[in-house]
Amino acid sequence: MIFYGLAALIIIITSLMWAGGLYFFKTAIRRTPKTFLVNNPNLKTEADNELISSAGDLHWLDAQDSKTVTIQSQDGLKLSGIWLPSRNKSARTVILAHGYSGKGREMAGFARFYAETLGYHVLMPDDRGHGQSEGEIIGFGWLDRKDYVQWVGWVLEHVGMNTDIVLHGISMGGATVLMTGGENLPDQVRAIVSDCAYTSVEEELTFQLKQLYKLPAFPFIPVTSLITKWKAGYSFREASALKQLAKVGVPVLFIHGEADTFVPKDMVYRLYEACPTDKELLTIPRAGHATAFRVDREKYKSVLNTFLQKHMPYREGAVH
Repeated sequence: MIFYGLAALIIIITSLMWAGGLYFFKTAIRRTPKTFLVNNPNLKTEADNELISSAGDLHWLDAQDSKTVTIQSQDGLKLSGIWLPSRNKSARTVILAHGYSGKGREMAGFARFYAETLGYHVLMPDDRGHGQSEGEIIGFGWLDRKDYVQWVGWVLEHVGMNTDIVLHGISMGGATVLMTGGENLPDQVRAIVSDCAYTSVEEELTFQLKQLYKLPAFPFIPVTSLITKWKAGYSFREASALKQLAKVGVPVLFIHGEADTFVPKDMVYRLYEACPTDKELLTIPRAGHATAFRVDREKYKSVLNTFLQKHMPYREGAVH
């Protein structure tokens, strides 16, 4: 009797753990409405367009001569992006990576700076599982890193091999560009700007599980990671910007809000220390998660512009 009772208890506990893992997989990894972000005291959702893009920025973007462009991912998804060609003969290009549950057009504030002030071509992809792009799985930067390698190829094809490219991402996008930087990139990728990135998916989701649900990492993170590996093809531990940094070969500008309670600011110091290349660190006082650009645009733009002038050579090139 004791044996059967113990066996039944093990089955019940295992079933509850599996059910919890499936719930968190659907909540965080599946393409579903992210209601847990609404009214979160540690985060303003990107839907309010106040993190990085004002209403004026979005109106500016809508008035530009932009077009929708697409690529096909290695696993067959149609991925969409907004292409804003330079108005001058600059061959420099920025690829902007948005945050979790966002979309490319929400990077309009950055796009405006790069286009108007610096004269860059601007590409704003919608990540898989976001915006107009296909996909039911959120890659948290790990699956997306290969998509961004393809977007780099798209830029080379359409602007020319003499372009110089910077990858600039915020939040999940900040982690995405770091993960992308660890891949085998062409020499035309000259620099990376990573704003409020997390060290790894495992560490960020562990932090959020405690913050939002008051739950310990074990057993929920390992079980959800196992389900994600099964259903999405990646585990939380392997999805690490920290590990990818060891393979990055270009200069990196790290940015973080000093009041960020969604992605802890200690993560940026660990990322900065792990970076083996030329690197700079900018922290913005009073800025919460993904709000550094809004809180102190002048400081942000000044440091960013100096960094780009140092690492992005200027070359003339045809506009396509």
